[in-house]
Amino acid sequence: MKITTWNINSVRLRIPLVVDFLKQHAPDVLCLQETKCRNAEFPYSDFRSIGYEHFAINGQKGYHGVAVVSKQPLELLDIRDFCETGDARHVSVGLPNGGTPLTIHNFYVPAGGDEPDVTINPKFAHKLGFLDEMKEWVVRERVTDGRVVLVGDLNIAPLEHDVWSHKALLQVVSHTEVEVQKLGAVFSAGPWVDAMRRFVPDSEKLYTWWSYRAADWTKSDRGRRLDHIWTSEALSGALQEMTVLREARSWQRPSDHVPVTISLAV
Repeated sequence: MKITTWNINSVRLRIPLVVDFLKQHAPDVLCLQETKCRNAEFPYSDFRSIGYEHFAINGQKGYHGVAVVSKQPLELLDIRDFCETGDARHVSVGLPNGGTPLTIHNFYVPAGGDEPDVTINPKFAHKLGFLDEMKEWVVRERVTDGRVVLVGDLNIAPLEHDVWSHKALLQVVSHTEVEVQKLGAVFSAGPWVDAMRRFVPDSEKLYTWWSYRAADWTKSDRGRRLDHIWTSEALSGALQEMTVLREARSWQRPSDHVPVTISLAV
């Protein structure tokens, strides 16, 4: 089974890119973040026209939004309102998968604004609170029991080589010590397996996002690994392959994130 996660930064605006990606790479399941549309506005027909007929949508007008699109039947399991803000940032589904059920959680963690200071930046406080609630949820509900995948734009690059410059970004939101610690607590609470780093050593650079502000993102290559795929330990032995489609950042009118795909022997 191939599972892709992709912060699409408006699914309606970039549906041609999504359709082209699905035709070329054909993952079984596509998990999108920042869809930026209400459920009724989601472009269902575009997906159905190429064989993706099953959906779990948690949408919101103009902001946030997560969606799971699948070739095979799925069951909507849960939609969590972390921090009770009304933001559409989570959806989870179950896939029967031929008698070996699989659970997928799709997350869009708050970006946190520009200032890493909770006293002056409510968005950063929201992000830290969201991560605290994620940890409590993982522990309380024993989320990693069984065959579980967690994907999404977690908006944190936790490792030194998840950013273009560890030293330069230590005080920049997405790589600050407090964010890394809190995401690490969510990870350890599982415990989870970092599927991407299973294939790329911690000592090597690994990015999934490049800012729109860069005049030439390929030349500067100032990336960050903000998108993640984690699995429960029960799936650790099933990991077969991982790809980051770096070339997608150069497509016409692209998202600033690129698709990340894992293959599981399930």
